Amino acid sequence: MPVVSIGLKPALERMGKDIDILFDTWLKVPGDSRVRLYEAMRYAAIGGGKRLRPMLVVAACEAFNVDRDSAMRAGFAVECIHVYSLIHDDLPCMDDDDMRRGKPTVHKAFDEATAVLAGDCLLALAFEILGDEATHSDPFVRAELMSALALASGPSGMGGGQMMDLEAEHRELDLPAVTRLQQLKTGALIGFCLEAACIMARIPPESRTHLRGYARDLGLAFQIADDLLDETGDEKETGKRVGKDADAGKATFVSLLGLERARQQAEMLVEQAIDHLRDFGDEADMLRAIARFSIERTH
Repeated sequence: MPVVSIGLKPALERMGKDIDILFDTWLKVPGDSRVRLYEAMRYAAIGGGKRLRPMLVVAACEAFNVDRDSAMRAGFAVECIHVYSLIHDDLPCMDDDDMRRGKPTVHKAFDEATAVLAGDCLLALAFEILGDEATHSDPFVRAELMSALALASGPSGMGGGQMMDLEAEHRELDLPAVTRLQQLKTGALIGFCLEAACIMARIPPESRTHLRGYARDLGLAFQIADDLLDETGDEKETGKRVGKDADAGKATFVSLLGLERARQQAEMLVEQAIDHLRDFGDEADMLRAIARFSIERTH
């Protein structure tokens, strides 16, 4: 299979450029003593990453004919959260990584205090964007978007998953525990991407089941692919240190299932994710392509 599905590559390239433009616009460097903070935020945010999360938001919004500008702003907000999480994950008190996206991590390129503040400010920026009237004219929609992103980012989502990941260095986890950890750490933010489209399209909660199932299976497949890359990937391609989970003695899908079973599980999850879209037509083709890409990628 191709590394990037037909039609997805140009869409991802466009998304990368559009997100970079938004970061450049929102993070103009001021002429005062905040310069170093803004430079660190720009260093982390511009010119890197797959931009898969904003792509998911836009693809899901396309399935419901949601305005692209609104979709882009919601996607931009979730990318702010993602970049903030990477900055903090890389800190010495967390995963202690020196490289990210093929260059020194923020705390290495600047310093730890600046890295903490850069992450904090990107977190705040996400909610500033979602609260802006330009994101959606309906204040109730904006409030629901902010509430959903807070839930996906905090102790019931990504933040809680990161705490479980830190604890995993000190205890043995079985497959259900690792699955739960990754559903929070990785899956919650992916879930928000689909939820955001439903919120902006005013889809009632009881009609969101299929997209929530898609997000759940995609999130797990995406994480298994990450575990496989950590085990077998090339640092030059991944842009970050590989083998760190094994070095830390952490239980992962690969360590618990083995390479071949983990690959098979990821493929099964992708097929399940795509099956959740069976009631959609061509308008969901980009979501299907993203699901396949999640396990075809090399970084």
